[in-house]
Amino acid sequence: MSRYLCDRQARARLSQNVVVHPARLRWQAAHAALLALLAGGALADEHHHHAHALEQLSLPPRVITAVQQDSPLTIITNPKEARQPIPASDGADYLKTIPGFSAVRGGGSNSDPVLRGMFGSRLKLLTNGGEMLGACPSRMDAPSSYIAPQNFDQLTVIKGPQTVAWGPGSSAGTVLFDRLPESFDEPGTRLDASVVAGSNTRRGLQLDGAIGSREGYLRLSGNRSRSGDYKDGNGDRVPSRWYKWNTDLALGWTPDDDTLLELSVGAGDGEARYAGRGMDGSQFERESLGLRFEKQFQGGALQELEARVYYNYADHVMDNYSLRVPPTTGMMAGGMASNVDRRTLGARLGATWVWDDIELLAGADAQRNTHRTRNSMGVEDAYRHQPWLKDASFSQIGLFSELTWNRRDDQRLIGGLRLDQHHVEDFREAISGGHGGGHAMPNPTAGDTRRETLPATFLRLEQDMSSLPATAYIGIGHVQRFPDYWELFSPNQSPGAVNAFDGVDPERTTQLDVGLQYQRDGLQTWISGYAGVVDDFILFDYTGMASSAENIDAQIMGAEAGIALDLTDNWQAETSLAWAWGRNRSDGEALPQMPPLDARFNLTYARDNWSAGALWRLVAAQSRIADGKGNVTSRDFGDSSGFGVLSLNAAYRFSEEVTASVGVDNLLDKAYAEHLNLAGNGSFGFPAETRINEPGRTLWAKLDFSF
Repeated sequence: MSRYLCDRQARARLSQNVVVHPARLRWQAAHAALLALLAGGALADEHHHHAHALEQLSLPPRVITAVQQDSPLTIITNPKEARQPIPASDGADYLKTIPGFSAVRGGGSNSDPVLRGMFGSRLKLLTNGGEMLGACPSRMDAPSSYIAPQNFDQLTVIKGPQTVAWGPGSSAGTVLFDRLPESFDEPGTRLDASVVAGSNTRRGLQLDGAIGSREGYLRLSGNRSRSGDYKDGNGDRVPSRWYKWNTDLALGWTPDDDTLLELSVGAGDGEARYAGRGMDGSQFERESLGLRFEKQFQGGALQELEARVYYNYADHVMDNYSLRVPPTTGMMAGGMASNVDRRTLGARLGATWVWDDIELLAGADAQRNTHRTRNSMGVEDAYRHQPWLKDASFSQIGLFSELTWNRRDDQRLIGGLRLDQHHVEDFREAISGGHGGGHAMPNPTAGDTRRETLPATFLRLEQDMSSLPATAYIGIGHVQRFPDYWELFSPNQSPGAVNAFDGVDPERTTQLDVGLQYQRDGLQTWISGYAGVVDDFILFDYTGMASSAENIDAQIMGAEAGIALDLTDNWQAETSLAWAWGRNRSDGEALPQMPPLDARFNLTYARDNWSAGALWRLVAAQSRIADGKGNVTSRDFGDSSGFGVLSLNAAYRFSEEVTASVGVDNLLDKAYAEHLNLAGNGSFGFPAETRINEPGRTLWAKLDFSF
């Protein structure tokens, strides 16, 4: 069935949330008032519990340290659950705890997620079915930086090019953060809340409540969180403090059990300073608006219909004076600021038909986004008096279909096909001539447009084993990905062309995925492997006088595996492993920015209303690098060392309503750095090409309430 039109009772197994709209500067005060009103009103009413919450009470509470794969290439989890390391500050923080994911690290928050070594728009990241695109030319505000994971009910990850239903270009995978509709059998309320405190002045508050009946609901959710600079294992302070808030509101109308109409609005903002950048993020303002309609049909081939329209706006400010001491000499004396924004408008229409052993999901989606910029130097906040300059406009319209054929009770054939038309226009009158903004020169592609029509397809066979409680699968997918904003507009040059807009071609990925899922009482294990070729892979080269983007041919492969074993009634052991490998076929060297071998070992003791566990993470050294080459955010700059980190956790359920969890991350206060990393910035005293260390010993506690 389609994602949003499945049975509503099945949706109620996970907890819930929805979206909000802003009046910009007034939202900070309104945010605090709304959260206080929600808390007071919900506590005054009778307790309202979802069915899944009652089921969970029979199990000991746990801190999640590993997520097992649920079905072929698919992971589904609840992002509200306590998790180690310390509860995530953004979407990338959360995703990197899932095997196969890593992140480009630059300090305390807003890292950029990487799946199987693939970065950027190769990984489709959606919230409530819509796409929130960042605006910074170097992805300081990556799409994941606008996501507060605990404000969502369900996280779904589909690895590889094994779906075409959620937009174009997802060659590495698809990530869906969803808030699920509320369901009330009678008038009532509910409130879920959590409080987080930890080292480095980490503080966080999250509230999610609803009031409703069978006819509809009103839901409000929000969070405030902050952290100061952390100290690494050597005791050195790393500039990394951040602050964020979000508020989301949803109004749903359910005239009958088969119909939903929901309006959602949302807003957020924050700030973050980065040890690995020349400027910090002093504003991450978000505005969101959405409308969705869902209808289920009884009888006939047409089973479900869904329609969705969304609007997302990112208004991002970077400067070198709000969160650090500005330079007093040179051309940037007194400060420098850049204000960029992006407006994204999208729509999706999908329908599901069922005939005997065949299920068909078909539909269309479209998106348009525009990007603007304005800058200033020498006077703080002078950018606010500068005119906006539009530099790029993107539009896309696509048709998609996915078909599932249950050939036998134990065998399924799943395939999909989509076709997208892309259009982009270059509005820049001038472009930079070198690293970090050289002298401006006339733009040779000013006013030019590019149009491409690109396909994507996949086919997967799933076979349930008759002799084992296992499922084997093999699938092949092909995706042609249109270059994104960062690949067309951020580089200064492209070999053999006047600029990257003129020179960078679409990327073509063909990938084979195979795997096995095995599950019986007390044991769950899975393994997945992939191998692919990427023609016209888009690579960034920083070895010359200016950043350059070019197309090369690449080869990729890797594997992930996991085991969860009940040793006794109380002891459980889990382990997971992820390995990724890439080669530049054009010149024979390694593909840059590939994460090293990463393994996790977890041991948990759970009994009655408490649990305790240990997490040991081991990461290998990485010597397969391409020095000076990478992506728009980061590049390889030398081999990295391996490391091991030991962490402890515990959880205790005081009552049906209150659960506490605590943890110690990096118990041994290890000094270490991730391979995917930004080089430390000289304004903070870091020598050139120095990796930024991760936090040292970190204590944290989380208190969850459910009423």
